[in-house]
Amino acid sequence: MKKSKITMLIGVILPLALFVFPLWNITLEAPQYPTPLGMDIYINDFADANPHDIKNINLMNHYVGMKYIPESIPEFKIFPAVILTMVVLGLIIGFKGNYKWYLGWFIFMCLLAAAGMYDFYLWEHDYGHDLDPKAIMKFTNPDGSIMGFQPPLFGSKDILNFRAHSYPQLGAFFLALGMGLSFLAYFFGKKERKNAIAT
Repeated sequence: MKKSKITMLIGVILPLALFVFPLWNITLEAPQYPTPLGMDIYINDFADANPHDIKNINLMNHYVGMKYIPESIPEFKIFPAVILTMVVLGLIIGFKGNYKWYLGWFIFMCLLAAAGMYDFYLWEHDYGHDLDPKAIMKFTNPDGSIMGFQPPLFGSKDILNFRAHSYPQLGAFFLALGMGLSFLAYFFGKKERKNAIAT
């Protein structure tokens, strides 16, 4: 089997790791919490980083009018179906398609990843800005506008006395590696094609 085909097949299988490992993590550090509160985000679930973290985050957020973190969101049904579809499509391309199709799979995965990140940003924005006007505690910015509590999309950010961290986890790295291998497979296939023509 050609090097390009092997590389492509390995690459398209790696995103299945998203069903085992978390995609993202949000952690909140504060002096009143010796152990930071954290939430792991899978493609089909929210999970506590430590026991009862999500419950404690919800209790804390209630005071400033933020929504509760739900047990499920529509994306938890959409994302797994998308990943499985792309893996099956990638396997078909890996076995049957030529190297140009490898690049097409990679580009489509990049577009899906970008759409997923944008959806994540919208979710965070709504979560941090759509506050209950009857909240027990209200905070305003220096200009008098209502303070938002949106976690960072990527990186760290100070929110009142909290330090919020938002970073990809092992599932995201497997996804990125798989996409990278599919891109590499395209170049391997291009080189193999050139060598075949030359001989």
